[in-house]
Amino acid sequence: MLAFRLFMILLGLFAGWQAGRTLSLTESGNEMALSNSLSLMMAGALIAFLLSSRLEPVVGRGISQLVRWYAGLSPRTVAAATFGLIVALLLSVLLSNLLNGLPFYNWFVSLVVTLMLAAFFVRFTVQHADAFGILASPQVRRKRGGKVLDTNVVIDGRVVDLAKAGFLEGQLVVPTFVLRELQLLADHSDAQKRTRGKRGLAVLEELRELQPLHVDDWDDPSLDKVDDKLIRFARETGYKLLSNDSNLTRIAKLQDVQVMSIHEAAVALRPQVQAGDALVVTITKSGQQPGQGVGYLEDGTMVVVEDGLKLRGKPARVLVVNNVQTNVGRMIFARYDETLDQPAAPRAERRDKKGKGAAQMPELTETA
Repeated sequence: MLAFRLFMILLGLFAGWQAGRTLSLTESGNEMALSNSLSLMMAGALIAFLLSSRLEPVVGRGISQLVRWYAGLSPRTVAAATFGLIVALLLSVLLSNLLNGLPFYNWFVSLVVTLMLAAFFVRFTVQHADAFGILASPQVRRKRGGKVLDTNVVIDGRVVDLAKAGFLEGQLVVPTFVLRELQLLADHSDAQKRTRGKRGLAVLEELRELQPLHVDDWDDPSLDKVDDKLIRFARETGYKLLSNDSNLTRIAKLQDVQVMSIHEAAVALRPQVQAGDALVVTITKSGQQPGQGVGYLEDGTMVVVEDGLKLRGKPARVLVVNNVQTNVGRMIFARYDETLDQPAAPRAERRDKKGKGAAQMPELTETA
C-alpha cells in the first residue's frame, strides 16, 4: 500500500522535526540546531520506511476487517449510531459549560465524560435502531425492488421458472447467512439434506445467469435463527422477502415486511374447479369416513371421493360436489357416478340395436 508507506514516511519526518525542536531549545547555535533537525527528520523518515514493510500486512488486515464490518452494517444501524453520537456530543458541551467552574474539572475529565456519554447513547440507539434509524428511510426507499431469497425458496427451485418467465423484476439478494446454511446442508452427513443443499447452490448458479444476483454480507450475531435474520434484514433494507414458507410469511407480515409467497401464487394460479364438473382421478388411499377414497390431481390438489374406496388403484371419472380452500391448499369433494364411466359410443350402439329389434318384431308377428 503506497499510501500507507507515504503516511509512515511523513509521520517519521514529523517525529524527527519534533525531536529537532526539542534539542534546539538546549543548543545555542541556530545552524547546529537546523543541521540536527534535518538529520533527525531524515533518520525518522528512514526508520518509518523500514517499519512500514512490517506494519503493512497488519494494518492491511485491520483495514479489511474494518471495511467488512462497516459493509455489514445496515443503513438504519448507522443512522441510529450517528444520532446517538450527536446526542452525546451535545450533552457533553452542556455539561462542560455547567461544570467548567469546578476546580477539578479540566479537559481530561471532559474527554472522559464525552466518551462515557457516547458509549451509552450509541449502544442504546443501536439496540433500538428501528425507532432511531428513521433518518435512513430515504436510503431504504431507494433500495426498493430488491427481493431477498430464503433457503426454502432456493431449494424449491421454482424461482428459476419465475425468473425465466420474467415475473421477478429487480435485483435478487442472497444474504451470506443463507449461503452458509446451504453450505452446511451440502456438507451434511445425511444424504437427503446433502442433496437439498447441492440443489440450492445449483439453483443460485442458474439464477445468476438469468438476472442480477447480489450476495449481501449482512449478519446479526445476536440472532440465532435464519428466519429471524431474514425478517430483520428485510426490514432494515426495505427489500421484499421471497419465500414459500407459510409460517415465515405470516410472521414477516405481522412485522410489516412485504412478502412474495410462491406458495400463495401457485394456489392462486391453479385452475378453478366448479361444482358439477367431471374429473378423472386415481384413488390412492382411504379417507377419514368409511368408504371414502382419496386421490390427487396433477397439481397436487386432494380429491375426496364419496364411496370411492372400491375404485382404489383405478382411474375413475367423478363428479365435483364442492370445492373448499383451506390453509394447506385446495380440497375437492366429489362423488362417483357409474354413468360417467360408461363410454358414450357403446351406449349409442345399444340404443340403435334396441331400436332395430323393436322394428323387426312386428314383421315376425305378421308373418306368423
